[in-house]
Amino acid sequence: MLLHEDRLFPADPDTRAIARRLFAEITNLPLICPHGHTDPAWFADNERFPDPAQLLIVPDHYVLRMLVSQGVDYPSLGIAGLDGKPGETDGRKIWRLFAEHYHLFRSTPTRLWLDHTLQELFGIDVPLSAATADAHYDQISNCLTQDAFRPRALFDRFGIEVITTTESPLDDLRHHKAIGDSEWDGRVITAYRPDPVVDPEFEGFADNLKKFGELTDEDTGSWQGYLEAHRKRRAFFASMGATSTDHGHPTARTTDIGEAAAEDLFARIIRDGASSDDKELFRAQMLTEMAAMSCDDGLVMQIHAGSHRNHNKQVFDLYGRDRGFDIPTRTNYVAALKPLLDRFGMDPRLSIILFTLDETAYSRELAPLAGAYPCLKLGPAWWFFDSADGMLRYREQVTETAGYYNTAGFNDDTRAFPSIPARHDVARRIDCAFLARQVAEHRIREDEAREVAVDLTYGLAKKSYNL
Repeated sequence: MLLHEDRLFPADPDTRAIARRLFAEITNLPLICPHGHTDPAWFADNERFPDPAQLLIVPDHYVLRMLVSQGVDYPSLGIAGLDGKPGETDGRKIWRLFAEHYHLFRSTPTRLWLDHTLQELFGIDVPLSAATADAHYDQISNCLTQDAFRPRALFDRFGIEVITTTESPLDDLRHHKAIGDSEWDGRVITAYRPDPVVDPEFEGFADNLKKFGELTDEDTGSWQGYLEAHRKRRAFFASMGATSTDHGHPTARTTDIGEAAAEDLFARIIRDGASSDDKELFRAQMLTEMAAMSCDDGLVMQIHAGSHRNHNKQVFDLYGRDRGFDIPTRTNYVAALKPLLDRFGMDPRLSIILFTLDETAYSRELAPLAGAYPCLKLGPAWWFFDSADGMLRYREQVTETAGYYNTAGFNDDTRAFPSIPARHDVARRIDCAFLARQVAEHRIREDEAREVAVDLTYGLAKKSYNL
């Protein structure tokens, strides 16, 4: 088999036995997926997935970045250029290339996820390599022709109770409407991600504002019209099931400059030539404005700060965003969030889930903030730290200060739909490993650990996201 039954559990036999008992209590709990980037069209149309390469390789930026780091070019991985240069379209060729390089993923979370997917989803028990590539490809291809491997069937098979996708304010949410109008009872909801009309450095920002105004019948060339457009779209998203917003800002900076100054700032932003300082100030003000709106409409805020997105300009210009060149940056939360928290930090109507790509902030800043402000919860180890060791470091650094109940459980935050059960499996095992050590060291009782394991797996995500 590709997977050992005791993977990620402690090596000490007594502690491992505790982890096994805890895991047995939670392994069959439903999956709560409160934030991610799966395509709602999959569930609306319920079409068969394409070939194995298009399903497992081409859309996965974890896979792309590792292969590109070793000299594999994007076209050979099926990525077409924005200039019209085609990418490889033969799925078998892409799969063979991937299999030849599979050794690159040893000891990475990608390897854990893919091995889990191969074994648990597609019934493969032989390691992937150049020699086995064609056999694996044929077996997966055969599975994908079956109705049991269509998106809705997999949703049910995975035991997903609810999954949240992430859409721009410019999205008409027609796929969500189609899901709601269908006879299928799977719960697929959306989240409001306003970055394309909040970040002045987002490509097409001026055109996005124009479309934003047309969608809402508001004057998005004026500050008040712009804010009202957000209120209208947030209300529309909520009517389609949204319980949260999501903000992918370069930093966690917030500010509260007052209405007149904000109006002047917006006027500078919509003119050509706004300075980089103005753009950062505008993003900061908009986090505070979004918090104000959340107090009114109850949508939970998620702040995913600290990623230098599309770091490689050449790759961005040739192939677009989300091609594996997003890089973590150092992030200040204590000073950055203070203006927002000065205004709303004790407001019972507000709930903010903080994510970070700066692990040095866990114990120094994030855990103390979440351990004090009632509006704050800590999101799970995210992106580069969505890994066995990353999750363990997270628990070790935040638990003593923030406890378990100022965290938001787990979310998988992925575009790679088949990997969702694998990601939850890793998180559950690591939480059980951490709790088992707490029990073995007599820090908590085993009955308490069982209760915490259920909450970390299921209860906290539902509560934190109002699901």
